[in-house]
Amino acid sequence: MRRREVIAGLSATAAWPRAAGAQQKTSPLIGILRMPPAALDLFIRPFRAFMTGLGWEEGRTVAYRISYADGDAARMPELAKALVTSGADVLVAAGTSSIRVLQNATATIPIVGLGEDFVGAGFAKSMARPGGNVTGVSILATELDAKRLEVLRAALPTARQIGLISDPGNPLSAERWHLIEKAAQALGVRLAVFEARSEEELHRTLHLLKGAGLDAVNVLSSPFLNSVRDQIVAALTQARLPAIYQWTETARQGGLLAYGPSLSEAYRHVAELVDRVLKGAKPAELPIEQPTRIALIVNLKTARELGITIPPSLLIRADEVIE
Repeated sequence: MRRREVIAGLSATAAWPRAAGAQQKTSPLIGILRMPPAALDLFIRPFRAFMTGLGWEEGRTVAYRISYADGDAARMPELAKALVTSGADVLVAAGTSSIRVLQNATATIPIVGLGEDFVGAGFAKSMARPGGNVTGVSILATELDAKRLEVLRAALPTARQIGLISDPGNPLSAERWHLIEKAAQALGVRLAVFEARSEEELHRTLHLLKGAGLDAVNVLSSPFLNSVRDQIVAALTQARLPAIYQWTETARQGGLLAYGPSLSEAYRHVAELVDRVLKGAKPAELPIEQPTRIALIVNLKTARELGITIPPSLLIRADEVIE
């Protein structure tokens, strides 16, 4: 079996499809679809830990079947179909593209996703009453990608040229791009977009960033970019390029700035929704949740490494300052 076709069943019961004469499941089955393999650490393990905390013990009261594509988006529909035919009771996905692939594969099996604009993407009729088989947690990417430009400029008042690292596999909606451009115009900064949808493209992009004459970088929201955030933080720090990130955890791991929700909190909300679905709730009636807290984290240790002085006015606004 080729590496990028891996479908890993994490318990014996997860390996069998639901079919006549097949072994009957002894516990609910959760199917998880993800693009980057790094998601095994960044999403799946924390999600399963939260499920355990809610009383779902792997191998006894719940089973998992995990399917991921090794950077090959063309494989996603086939992997989604395999999850659908596996007898999964609920499907879980992180990222708009993964949610869409699952929705295209089934209109009946409940889907719980971690994504961006559920209504704008057509996954739900409204945030309060999704109305279909999809619910989940919205990370407010449309609003926050633009807001991070404002925070970045507040940290670097003289910045004029800002690079955006974007994932074309997680394309910017027209509304997101409009808000980003509008913010840039209001701040008097020029934008340069650099794309990366795979580790190979990321290496090229990070190399190009070094010689692009940028003052700072805004790393846009994306499951793939989040899965390689350690590489991005290390490369931008080495290139002495200040950057702002989506998840608060990134600043705690060495990024200069982060403005957004907590990744851990988002995973907890996903687990809580899955718990409710497994207990009989219908996705159509489960409101799409949003982060309860948006935080600004400033890493002064990284600022010193980059030779940057963060203005006191921004430090006063920060929810957390890392010394």
